[in-house]
Amino acid sequence: MKRAITTALAGLAFSAGAPAAAQEAPPEPGLELLYRSVVSLGEAIDVGKTARGHRRIIPITGGTFEGPDMRGEILPMGWDWQLDVEGGCTQIIADYFLRTDDGVVINVVNSGALCRPDEDGPRPVRTSPVFEAPLGKYQHLSEGAFVGTLGFDPTVEHPHVVITIYRAN
Repeated sequence: MKRAITTALAGLAFSAGAPAAAQEAPPEPGLELLYRSVVSLGEAIDVGKTARGHRRIIPITGGTFEGPDMRGEILPMGWDWQLDVEGGCTQIIADYFLRTDDGVVINVVNSGALCRPDEDGPRPVRTSPVFEAPLGKYQHLSEGAFVGTLGFDPTVEHPHVVITIYRAN
């Protein structure tokens, strides 16, 4: 299987007619801001102990997002499916919807892990968002690679999380 994939990728590169130098190594990716969101959260629903760990659901009740090329609201119809596992980490999978200020609805499934601080202090939280956008203006979101950060804003009074999403270029 690995050989078939390698052969297919090599064939694609040569058939594209790219110069030999361009085929050697792709450029290192960088990150550019897609948007920053403040996501409102509901009261946690404790599912309880499962064979995989302790499970809970946190409702996503709304919020806003804004970036250089898109902004809008977070629809109040998502959830964060959390699982506490051995070793002090919580696996998270959030599934929610953005509605842009021009009326387009985009599904986001964002996964990652929250881990207890270690001897060096708090560990940053990184997530891997995947978008499903309708064809048109935002379809490029369905075709890209993205990285998210997770944090909090001390000026926000209600339960929330701040999620900042970056596009890998």
